[in-house]
Amino acid sequence: MHIRPARTAELPTLQDIERAAGEPFRTLGMAEIADDAPPAIEVLERYLDAGRAWVAADTGDKAIAYLIADVVDAAAHIEQVSVHPCAARRGVGRALISHVATHAVDQNLTALTLTTFADVPWNAPYYARIGFRTLADAELTDGLRQIRRDEAAHGLDRWPRVCMRREL
Repeated sequence: MHIRPARTAELPTLQDIERAAGEPFRTLGMAEIADDAPPAIEVLERYLDAGRAWVAADTGDKAIAYLIADVVDAAAHIEQVSVHPCAARRGVGRALISHVATHAVDQNLTALTLTTFADVPWNAPYYARIGFRTLADAELTDGLRQIRRDEAAHGLDRWPRVCMRREL
């Protein structure tokens, strides 16, 4: 497995990875999350054009996971990280996050941030194991508050969500 920038031709594959990665949410009674549409090709293209879309590729150079990131209040904000279930539990997500952390340091950013489900085992508990901490409401930056408002408008607050941060 290796990490590299995403390519335009594989953006539909990233959507497929997103769909497959969503399926396990059904087992938690979160079918709406599993059924949620992946980012549109146009959205993925914007991340690619900005240099903030990476994939983990297998030995045949086929994408098996991806990560897209924004810059929010001087931090690299992980907008989405998805690992195809066939590659889950092998450190692929961790490798992508480490890669974006290195990229963030090179860009003089101060931290990694993300928003995630509090009670989903492969969400907040996983991120806590790899060095993220849950932010209290008083610690949220203006940008993170806006992201949370957008998520609530999208219906994600039906389940408990948290903002998390890892210093760089």
